[in-house]
Amino acid sequence: MLETREIRRFVALAEECHFGRAAARLGMGQPQLSRALQRLERTVGARLLARSSREVALTEAGRSLLEDGRRLLAIGS
Repeated sequence: MLETREIRRFVALAEECHFGRAAARLGMGQPQLSRALQRLERTVGARLLARSSREVALTEAGRSLLEDGRRLLAIGS
């Protein structure tokens, strides 16, 4: 089971598609957010984001988790 904090971090990153902006939105450092994403990807067993030096894009697994994550966060509000 994923923690709300993990879901919130992923949703922010998926919506921003930018580590720096997502980290600022969450009030955390970019390296900390990157490590959190790596842990989340290990937990779910799939790559959630396709990253290059120029862009961040959701994978199919990432799009699915984003949809589910938004629903879960809406329910918890």
